[in-house]
Amino acid sequence: MSDPVAQPANAIDALQQGGVIVYPTEAVFGLGCDPDNQAAVEKLLAIKQRPVEKGLILIADNYGQLLKYVDDAKIPMDKRADIFSQWPGAITWVMPAAKETPKWLTGQFDSIAVRVTNHPTVKALCQQFGKPMVSTSANLTGQPTVMSITHAKSEFADRVDFYVDEPLGGNSQPSVIKDAMTGKVFRG
Repeated sequence: MSDPVAQPANAIDALQQGGVIVYPTEAVFGLGCDPDNQAAVEKLLAIKQRPVEKGLILIADNYGQLLKYVDDAKIPMDKRADIFSQWPGAITWVMPAAKETPKWLTGQFDSIAVRVTNHPTVKALCQQFGKPMVSTSANLTGQPTVMSITHAKSEFADRVDFYVDEPLGGNSQPSVIKDAMTGKVFRG
């Protein structure tokens, strides 16, 4: 088993330097980077071959880390109980984006997809990084998801700056994606 202290520090160094990392999520391996670094996000999108217009998910240790990106005032009180009762967990909520949230994160939308995770490795990464990370499945767009570090390394090789070799969270499906305002399910 890898040293849990040394490995996130290397991943954090990669994130702080504008790199892209592969890391475990609740169900699949993800590609991540600093959401505030446009060059890092563009690198991630190029690796994944994903158009910027589709928008991205942010994953965080706690809701406070997401407040910079979410227009919290637009979320009605009656919706909050549903949202917060399902976090931390594998539920991604699409929320109104803050005006300052960059288009390289929201794409063509005025909303942002966010998740507060319960995966211990991701929580530790976000705690040490001090903010959320971009979270998108570690695969080329339209290709099968990556379920192992070995597969990730064969898929991405040195295009990724660091591989976090820790276990997946044990879920059989990627996170459910729901609209926080309407409850509409985008991915079940």
